[in-house]
Amino acid sequence: MITSPSRELNGLRVSRETSEKLEHFASLFQKWAKSINLVAPSTLNDLWQRHIADSAQIFQLFPGPKRWVDLGSGGGFPGIITAILLAEDGGWVHLVESNNKKAAFLRVALTETGARGSVHPIRMEEAIKTIPECDAISARALADLPQLLDYCAPWMTTDRKPRAFFHKGRDYQQEIDKAVSRFQFDLVKHRSVVEPDSVVLEIANLSRNNQ
Repeated sequence: MITSPSRELNGLRVSRETSEKLEHFASLFQKWAKSINLVAPSTLNDLWQRHIADSAQIFQLFPGPKRWVDLGSGGGFPGIITAILLAEDGGWVHLVESNNKKAAFLRVALTETGARGSVHPIRMEEAIKTIPECDAISARALADLPQLLDYCAPWMTTDRKPRAFFHKGRDYQQEIDKAVSRFQFDLVKHRSVVEPDSVVLEIANLSRNNQ
């Protein structure tokens, strides 16, 4: 419940405490980005809209205290943003990032913002051994859709049936066409409220075509 002064994020209210956590993360990100390549340098001047607000869309599509797996967390998008938005309601984000420098940044970001998450410096293919169950999976700017579904299949083909949420640019339909030759799945296309011509793809009920 929001009981304090708030601001808007993608048209939705967030509490003052959450807003302050996001702003602290933005400051921390800018500091670390001077020495580590966390995102494309050309996008740093539009950090709030291009990365923070864009990442927040995933949590806003599937809110509540859930267990998330964020693959290839990199600079914290969307995983750290989801973990911050979960801070008041419970839930947890498992951030999977094999790059040790980026993993170090993610740990500091979690600690300093009080976000709800943990960092796993392991390969994505090995993550199922450490994180056997989840309610939702996210990834942003990581791989094409068929590869993402390969990464997610160990979780999504179990009885628990989590959902997956992927940011995609204007060529997303080509990726969908490639994916349906290998997988069956339910798909919802959510138009981005931040980036024109972009979408968030929501995937559920995944199975391989050879099954």
